[in-house]
Amino acid sequence: MDSEFFGLARRFLLNIVPLAARELRQIKRRAERIPDAALRREALASIALKDFHVHGGCILATFLEPRLARHYVRLVATYETAVDYLDNLCDRTGSYDEDDFRALHAALLDAIDPRSVPKPYFAKRVCDDGGYLRWLVTECQRLLSALSSYDVVQPHVHDVTARYCELQALKHLAVGERERRCAESFAAVAPDLAWWEGAAASGSTMPTFALAYGAARGCDRAEALRLFATYFPYISSFHILLDYFIDQAEDRAHEELNFVACYPDRSAAREGIARVGSRALAAAKNSEQPREHAFAVKAMCGFYCSRPQVAEQGLAADARVIAQAVGVDFAARPWSSASNALITPLLQLYRRVIRV
Repeated sequence: MDSEFFGLARRFLLNIVPLAARELRQIKRRAERIPDAALRREALASIALKDFHVHGGCILATFLEPRLARHYVRLVATYETAVDYLDNLCDRTGSYDEDDFRALHAALLDAIDPRSVPKPYFAKRVCDDGGYLRWLVTECQRLLSALSSYDVVQPHVHDVTARYCELQALKHLAVGERERRCAESFAAVAPDLAWWEGAAASGSTMPTFALAYGAARGCDRAEALRLFATYFPYISSFHILLDYFIDQAEDRAHEELNFVACYPDRSAAREGIARVGSRALAAAKNSEQPREHAFAVKAMCGFYCSRPQVAEQGLAADARVIAQAVGVDFAARPWSSASNALITPLLQLYRRVIRV
């Protein structure tokens, strides 16, 4: 990691993360008004425990001028909050109702289509959230429609959103069925990706936010296609594999599907994630904006590999191998040795600016 990386990281932490925290505070005030106690609890938990998803989703705002950055951050915060809220509504409820999962996630397909009319997303449930999810949907529609080239990127946004919704409908099914259905649906994402790596590629919001970034700056159809190909499938797969990498213990405890656990053993998992990471960095470097997208890949990897869960699960050695695959050097152990003097202040700064 060079001085440019740290300069960009400081810009992101000082200029972008506080904007994201402010947007989350406003969304939280809406969530606090949900009438049903159980749904209110899940909405607030999705903000409190998954706020780093929003922060990470805003990474490309680092390269936008202030007015566009504010709009982009508001869009990311709103859409990612809807994604995380829906995930909570499907997780750990004891339900395996595929129709329910599909009805709920229709909200995301509506959210990315400004012409779509919101649907009864809670049709399969005994109560709804008093309009909170509908509000998130209409806010996304408004924010996306204001992007100068959204009509150009929308077909690709629809593609990645449809893949995401399909994954969410399948990965919450009963043990055994979820693996079988996911293998059937995602084995052909790319010739060099296993089915769980293809499923991971389909579970990321990073392509959506990258396409929104392109639309905010202005792009034509050829540029939109190249941007889509930059992020899907390798950067998006790397993103979700990293997310599952740090969640292995939690997912084992709750018997949730974890794509990292699909590798034959720990060594295969480490090498597999590193291999996908290497392809992700190559895709970023071969893009039309290599500086921006390579920074996004490296920052994402550095963030996940420095999470407390890595040390708690004894995964530091694995994290080093994965990080080295994308040019992030943790030296002897994460955030130590020669890197410590620069990285520790960045992490301390991050902790100060994220409060919601």
